[in-house]
Amino acid sequence: FCILFYSAYFLILFSIFYYLFLFFSFCYGSQEKSQRSPPSAPINLLSSVNGTTVTLEWAPPLDKGGRQDVTYNVICHRCTWGGGHCESCGPRIRFLPQQMNLAQGSLSISNLLAHTNYSFSVESVNGVSDLSFQSPRFVAVNITTNQAAPSQVTAIDQQNVGQNSVTLLWSQPDQPNGIILEYEIKYYEKDKEMQSYSTLKSKANRTTVFGLKPATRYIFQVRARTSAGCGKFSEALEVETAKATFLLFFLPSIFLTIRRFGQQGRECCHSQLCPSSAHNRHCGYSKAFQDPDEEKMHYQNGQESKFYLDSHTYEDPCQAAHEVMREIDASRIKIERVIGSGESGEVCYGRLKIPGKREVPVAVKSLKPGYTEKQRRDFLSEASIMARFDHPNVIHLEGVVTKSKLMMIVTEYMENGSLDSFLRKHDGQFTVLQLVVMLRGIGAGMRYLSDLGYVHRDLAARNILINGNLVCKVSDFGLSRVLDDNPDAAYTTTGGKIPVRWTAPEAITFRKFSSASDVWSYGIVTWEVLAYGERPYWNMTNQDVIQSVEEGYRLPAPMGCPVALHQLMLNCWQKEPEERLRFSQILGILDKLIRNPQNLKCTATLNRFTQTLSERSHIDFTHCSSVEEWLDSIRLGRYQENFALGGYSSLGMVMHMNIE
Repeated sequence: FCILFYSAYFLILFSIFYYLFLFFSFCYGSQEKSQRSPPSAPINLLSSVNGTTVTLEWAPPLDKGGRQDVTYNVICHRCTWGGGHCESCGPRIRFLPQQMNLAQGSLSISNLLAHTNYSFSVESVNGVSDLSFQSPRFVAVNITTNQAAPSQVTAIDQQNVGQNSVTLLWSQPDQPNGIILEYEIKYYEKDKEMQSYSTLKSKANRTTVFGLKPATRYIFQVRARTSAGCGKFSEALEVETAKATFLLFFLPSIFLTIRRFGQQGRECCHSQLCPSSAHNRHCGYSKAFQDPDEEKMHYQNGQESKFYLDSHTYEDPCQAAHEVMREIDASRIKIERVIGSGESGEVCYGRLKIPGKREVPVAVKSLKPGYTEKQRRDFLSEASIMARFDHPNVIHLEGVVTKSKLMMIVTEYMENGSLDSFLRKHDGQFTVLQLVVMLRGIGAGMRYLSDLGYVHRDLAARNILINGNLVCKVSDFGLSRVLDDNPDAAYTTTGGKIPVRWTAPEAITFRKFSSASDVWSYGIVTWEVLAYGERPYWNMTNQDVIQSVEEGYRLPAPMGCPVALHQLMLNCWQKEPEERLRFSQILGILDKLIRNPQNLKCTATLNRFTQTLSERSHIDFTHCSSVEEWLDSIRLGRYQENFALGGYSSLGMVMHMNIE
């Protein structure tokens, strides 16, 4: 009995320990298993494309495998358009901060090719993923990059150097991002870039620059251009031309020969029979070939020089137009109504049928029947200029119609028309911040044109178009909107009409147009915007405007205008061109005001307004018996009520406004 009792007792104890062992083994094994599981795939993968840069963001996996050491790897593949074949992206792609072992759920991928399909896979791994027989779990996304400008030209070298010429050779950009349309060569004398520089175009990656000075150091830079825009200029290449070796007694005959050829060249340009040279340089655009009398082609101030695009140097301006823009079949345009008219044509609203897409609204500018040859050339000149621009704040050209009886320029349609008319129609309906955003758009467009080396010469609110989203775009690059039968509309000097109220003093007096003169005009546009389309200088004659500006008079701040914006105008109206703001500086000021709108709350006072007036030396109070009469004498009678509300009821009080 005892033996049976102890046997049963030990059997029960053994069973208890055995089952306890199995229980703890099961629990331990489950925990051990959970510590060795790879994670599941990441979730919520998002992508954004900006040109040739992609940003990826994702959330952690739902199952981390019981571990906290989850990291991520990003795999890149470049795919064909059909999606049937994909290959590794290669080492040129740049991943920020890194491609493998990412701790956070985001990265940026750059140096991608333009207009290319890519597939990106984001893997999640942990410390035991390498021990698993399964491939890492991943989530994938397919994207297509956008159009982008070419990369920088990295290799430029001299091939031949003469006394008056240099032959250059360069390589194609590493990333052309499309078909290279042309190369732009910029050159200038060393340390004189700010005074003057020249540019020329080349279809090939080799060109010869002529017209240089002997024994002079020049700086050369090259950049490529595609339909998406221009890339960055290459690093500067410094080249010194050879010394002159001819004998002194040859100089008179050489001088006469050069002068004779120079006169023939000018006759060629003036008769518009300038064929393209073997080096793809357009007649009249290079400083080295510039005659001082040819100011109409190359205006220069002491600070910078700019070059105008001029299709008149072609025998047929259609040649210039077709080199840079596309011809539209007239049958694809459906004109619905007239929305404006000008000196030589009409502007209509229409719809353009684009193959494979729906119709898009367009503005169609057409020449009236019976146009002159000059009007035809001016018409095509404007189109050829517009075709070279691609910026959200510059009007976009869809194309031209030149093979039809009715010649047309087709541009994007801007629902709200010209800015001055739009503001007059909606007087006082916008906040100051909204007006500043409009000005910022105009400034961005002008900086773009200035950076390209173009001078507008006719910047005014009437030449700014505004769409339904209140986006302002610079327009009118050649056709004057001023009618011939309006004698007060423009001031005429040798070489053509000038819109006096918007034009800088040096441009009126000496016809020196530059980016600085455009900045002056931008200051007038700023005044127009803050004054809701009011006419600058009101009913003053052009001669009065010229005289007043020369004497130091500047437009007063419009009613309710912030001090910061009026100061911006005054900085645009500095008498010396080099003292005016640059468009890049103007954008910086406007951006700060947009970020800090509280700085727009301080408005210009009546005291500030009249101080500007009292500085005019020719104002004579002795011939006036009242404030009203004095205001009428200086053509500011519209402000009589404001003076009365300010308590200035006598001329004596007005005379002491500066002291107060």
